[in-house]
Amino acid sequence: MANYYDLLGVSQDADADSLKRAYRRMARRYHPDVNKESGAEDKFKEIGRAYEVLSDPQTRARYDKFGEAGLGGAAGVPDMNDMGGFADLFETFFQGFGGSGTAGGRQRRRGPQQGDDLRYDLTIEFEQAIFGQEQEIKIPHLETCDTCGGSGARQGSGPTSCSTCGGVGQVRRATRTPFGSFTQVAECPNCDGSGQVVADPCGSCGGQGVHQVRKKLRINIPAGVDTGTRLRVSGEGNAGPRGGLSGDLYVFLTVKPHPRLHRDGLNLISEVKVSYLQAILGDTIEVETVEGKKELEIPAGTQPATVLTLVNQGIPKLGNPVARGDQRITITVELPKQVTYSERSLLEQLAGHHSARGQQHHHHNSGLFARLFGQK
Repeated sequence: MANYYDLLGVSQDADADSLKRAYRRMARRYHPDVNKESGAEDKFKEIGRAYEVLSDPQTRARYDKFGEAGLGGAAGVPDMNDMGGFADLFETFFQGFGGSGTAGGRQRRRGPQQGDDLRYDLTIEFEQAIFGQEQEIKIPHLETCDTCGGSGARQGSGPTSCSTCGGVGQVRRATRTPFGSFTQVAECPNCDGSGQVVADPCGSCGGQGVHQVRKKLRINIPAGVDTGTRLRVSGEGNAGPRGGLSGDLYVFLTVKPHPRLHRDGLNLISEVKVSYLQAILGDTIEVETVEGKKELEIPAGTQPATVLTLVNQGIPKLGNPVARGDQRITITVELPKQVTYSERSLLEQLAGHHSARGQQHHHHNSGLFARLFGQK
């Protein structure tokens, strides 16, 4: 058998509180009602034996000096007055069987219940997310059976008391532990805790009280939504058992990317290419926005990677579409890989103009510069 201290996962100089905490932790882990692995029950018994020995100062002293041989087959008895040490352990076991049967236990599920919520994943276009749109979707969900009104019983009959639990919705189960036998209360498996069963089921829904329906819905997608936005449609989830209220439908949105426009919070990011002549002299060009083509002024002397802004051409703020972001456009300057002979001649004269010598002949070349930069 393993060393008792190793079984509990403590050092040999552990105090009483440390031993108690270690025992509770290991007992919860290996209790047969919690751990279904092979050997868990044997491990649980070994842990109990170890704690019995080490929790008593006299038997612990003999064990420390002589090992198991010093115990003589008579282990100490756990301090049963210390029930607080075992209370949280038993509470963990009972949770798997529907509660302890006290006021804190699970309530019986009689009468109508709230239906389950549903999730629907919807992919929308980039422009739909920005401006919003009404869209039709089809969802499968459970609706209350019109024939039986949700009772699950054939017309003219009704639910009867469950014979397994006597109509109380709960059954008792005895569980043996190393510390005695304990009675635990569990939900009745025959009636699922309702206390009633349907002897003559409805032919339309098979006694379920609900049936599957594929329904068309028109949902309003507000302006400014993004991937991950969740829309709630009240009352369009599954109908509740026994005629209960329906749950809600939650629509999770995924927005398709745009090939040239990118979202950054409330702003749109794009890029436009201009020639080196446009960058030097300035120009007015058309750029793509979510509202179509818009004019953008390129100031004279625009440098590469300059960011220009179209105000209020971004994304509306969700819930407050009056507040809208901007479109920020990065300017890329294109340099020609090849030039014509006449263009090269003009460029060489311009290069000479910018030299110290060329400055003296500026007035002779002004006409040439005009012809070069007139070819935009």
